[in-house]
Order: sequence, then structure tokens, then C-alpha cells
Amino acid sequence: MSSTGPVYPAAADEPPGSPGPPGPPGRPGRGPGGSPAVPSARAAVAMVAWAALRAPFTARARRELRFCLVEAPFGLSFLAAPLVLAGVLLPLRLLVYGTKPAAGAVHPAAALPLLAAAVVILLLVAMVPRAGRRLGVVHRDLAARLLGVPVGEPAPPRRAQGAFRRLAANLRDGPGWRAAAYLLVKLPVTVAEIYALAFAGLGLAGLTYPFWWPLFRNHAPGTVLGPVAALTPFGAFHIATYAGTFAAFAAGAAMVLVAPWVARGAAAADVWLMRGMLGPGRLAQRVADLEQSRALAVDDSAALLRRLERDLHDGAQIRLATLAMNLGMARDKLGSDADPAVRELVDAAHQGAKDALVELRNLARGIHPPALDNGLADALATLAAGSVIPVELTTDIPRRPAPAIETIAYFCAAELLANAAKHSRANKIDIVLSGEGENLVLHVADDGAGGADPAGGSGLSGLAQRVRTVDGRIEVASPLGGPTQITVTLPMHA
Repeated sequence: MSSTGPVYPAAADEPPGSPGPPGPPGRPGRGPGGSPAVPSARAAVAMVAWAALRAPFTARARRELRFCLVEAPFGLSFLAAPLVLAGVLLPLRLLVYGTKPAAGAVHPAAALPLLAAAVVILLLVAMVPRAGRRLGVVHRDLAARLLGVPVGEPAPPRRAQGAFRRLAANLRDGPGWRAAAYLLVKLPVTVAEIYALAFAGLGLAGLTYPFWWPLFRNHAPGTVLGPVAALTPFGAFHIATYAGTFAAFAAGAAMVLVAPWVARGAAAADVWLMRGMLGPGRLAQRVADLEQSRALAVDDSAALLRRLERDLHDGAQIRLATLAMNLGMARDKLGSDADPAVRELVDAAHQGAKDALVELRNLARGIHPPALDNGLADALATLAAGSVIPVELTTDIPRRPAPAIETIAYFCAAELLANAAKHSRANKIDIVLSGEGENLVLHVADDGAGGADPAGGSGLSGLAQRVRTVDGRIEVASPLGGPTQITVTLPMHA
């Protein structure tokens, strides 16, 4: 979490890199040789004054004031908690004691209302993290929409089955409690946001005093009128004459100039708190960054392998096929009187070219199977059709996984089919490919002899390592005598 304030995007009327409107006299220019001249004290003061005068009229100031206008009521929303608690405790008190003052021991009949009230309070406490998460979404959205500052999302809440487990998960929801605490911690920032709005609103009102005074204070001579109050965030002063309206005008101008800077400081502090309490923690952010880096590396590797396979298919493979064809034609053109040694060399070269072509084709398929270009379901159908053991294939995936995930799932299926053909003595293999939420599940089962052990140095250990590179898992159930059931679970995206 950085301790610096947020960097807002450039306003529409302030494009990045633009020199801006001409400054006041004394703005420093360029020194000899094009180097920036050292500003004098007078030029520095002029620059600061010019920035203060321009601040209320920039798009950034308007965005920050709108942000304070929306965030201030949300900052006071935690005050609703005592009202909710009072709404629970007051009916309880009336139910237990009635309208008479509480005195003496509580009647045993009041035990049930007390227990019910305790359960209600526990449920309300358990709802605090969930309510905090939802309010955190609102605050992050406001920062992104009004200030253009994205704040990362925290880790999602843990899922649990059953009412008591969900209640316990809510009570242990750290990001939810941090989001709820954010509303309490940001109270000083909320006060600053309210002051920024007060400076802006009361300042604009103060600027109007000299203009409406002659219209409403033009009574006949001798009429005694009370003074008019001019409000400021720090109190009020009274105006009795027209000359006094210029004091209100000056105070209003000062407040209008100060309002953008107060709003800027309040917005920066609020975003700093959001990043620390509504965003992911340092460890979670680091894990997310590492996962993103890994996903990019896996996707880049898959794309590189696809390019390599296409280069082999479109380049070296075609040249080898052409060479084999040319050698075949050369062998056919050799006459019957050709030297047997020459014919033998041509035959050997022709057979070598064909063998190299087959090996290159198998190598290219091992790098990236061309069948995957049409999707994982078609690629598995191709594998099933080429299996020596009858295979029943069932596929049900709502959307196509990432290319890297498809490649891993394909090679897992190919390896499992090869292992079954070598060791299982099975008569039938069932392959089920399905999508479950954000996961891709590949289930392979056979009715063979069983006894597959990932720790025995078989290909299953290599599959487990490949699956773990994308946070997947492999589960093996293969008792002696069979059947063997292997489930590979992969994320839809690396």
C-alpha cells in the first residue's frame, strides 16, 4: 500500500503534455542553451497564486467536489448502526419489563425473548462483513467513475454449505470486517469532505451578497432593519450596510478558492484508505500479480508452441515431402541398366526422407495437435477414434477454455488412454468432459485391473506436475482389481 496520494487522469480541458494557458507575468522561461531557468521567489509566488486562481475552474476540481458530494452521505452511514441496535433492544426491553421501570430479577418467562434477542444480535453482527463488502463495492465504483482511480477487489468470501458454516464464514471474513471498519476510520475524511462542500456552497452564496442587497434592502429612510448573517464553515458574521456585503464577497471568494484544495486532500485521503482497507491485502495482491504473470507466461508459451507447429507444418514438413517425392521420381527414372549401388542409395534416401517426414509429423503433433484448432471436444473425439480400446466420449462444456488449458487437457487424455492401453487390460474406457463453474473437469474411467499409482514413477506423476502449473489437481482412484477412475480438474483460464 503506497503512502502517496492518487494520480488522477488528466482532465478534458487539460490534455497531458499541454502547456496550459499563459501564466501571469513573472512565469519562469528557458535559460541560455534551452535549460530551464531557476524561478525567482516572485515567480514562484506568482505560479502558486495562478494555480490557486485556476483550481476552481478545472475539470479535476469538479470531479473531486462531486466525489465529496456523493461520498459524504456514505461516510455517515455507519451512524445507522446504533439506530438498528436500538430498534432491537427497545422492543426487547418492553417485552421483558413492560412499561414499568426495571427492578428485581427477570421473570423466567422472559428467557425466550432474551434468547431470541441474542440470536437476532448475533445475526446482525454476522451481517456486518457482508454489508461492508457491498458498501465497499459502491465506494470502489465511485472512486473509479468520479476520480478515474481503480481500486482492486479483495479476495472473494469463502463458500460454505449449511447455515452454521455460512455464519462462521461470515464472522471470519477479514476483508468484510476491514470494509466495515473503513466506514468508521474514514470519519475524519468525511468531515473534511463536508467542509469542502461547505466551502464551495457557502462561498458561492457569499459572492451573491453585493448583487441582491440593493434589490431587497431598499426600504424608505428611517426604516430599521436587522443585520443579515453571512455564513462560513467556522461561524457567521452579520452585515448591516451595503459596504459590509463586500466583506461577504471577499469571504465567499476565499472559500471558493479554498474548496478545491480541501476536496483534493479529502479525496486523496479517501482513496488512500480505500486502497488499504477496501482493496486486496499486500499478500493477496502479490498472489494476484503472480497468478497474472503465470497466466501470461502460460498463454505466451501456448502461442509459441502453436506458431512452432505451424512453422514445422508449413515449412520443413512440406520441404521433406517434396524431397521424398523428388527422390521417388528419381528412382523411377533410373533405368534397368543403372548401377545397383546407385539404386540402393536412392532407395535408402527415399525411405529416409519418408521416415523423417513421419517423425517430423509426430513431433509437430506432440508440440500442438492440429485437432485442437477445432476445439477440445473434436480433439478428444479424434483421440477416442484412434484408441485400441473402445472409448465412450461425453462432452458438455458451456464455453471454450483458454488454448493453454485445452492443450493440457488434451495431453492428459492422450496419456491416460495410452496408459490404459498398455497396463489396464480394460475392455472399455469412459471419458467425460464437463464444465463446472470456472473449472474444466476431465473424468477418465476404465474397467481394467486397476493398481495405478502416481507415486510409482508412471506417467501420472508427470501429468500431476503439468496440471499443477495452472493450479489444477488430479485425483486417482485405482484399487487393485479395478476399476480405475481419474479426474483432472483445471481452471477455464490459466
